[in-house]
Amino acid sequence: MLGEFKKFIARGNVVDMAVGIVVGAAFTAIVTSMVSDLLNPILGLFAGGLDFAEYYINLGDGEYENLAAAKEAGAPVLAYGNFINAVIKFVIVAFVVFLMVRGINKAKENFERKQQDPSNTEVPTPKDIQLLTEIRDLLQQQKS
Repeated sequence: MLGEFKKFIARGNVVDMAVGIVVGAAFTAIVTSMVSDLLNPILGLFAGGLDFAEYYINLGDGEYENLAAAKEAGAPVLAYGNFINAVIKFVIVAFVVFLMVRGINKAKENFERKQQDPSNTEVPTPKDIQLLTEIRDLLQQQKS
């Protein structure tokens, strides 16, 4: 059983998946910071200083001055502002991933185009052709 486990872990797919998860977690931290520290303040400026995170609907009794106070009191709330932030974050992540995949695909296409470009293939020089012809003739003489 231990041997099977070692074989499973040593597979390329498992290692690739682990690397993807670690990089994804680090990327998530970057995107979270970008949304909360950079984009939300800018969106708040255009929206008149609004902070989406404070948007909520109180489903219980009582009045609360902000979402934190309502949650602290244990009031049932619909924190739709947090949902708006999550949607914004998703759109940003999807757009960044799109740009990355697009860039990688373009780089891959350029690389493949250069590989298939006939001007990249070596064209034998007349000296090479002459030498190859002589070698061919010598080989034919040895056969006869």
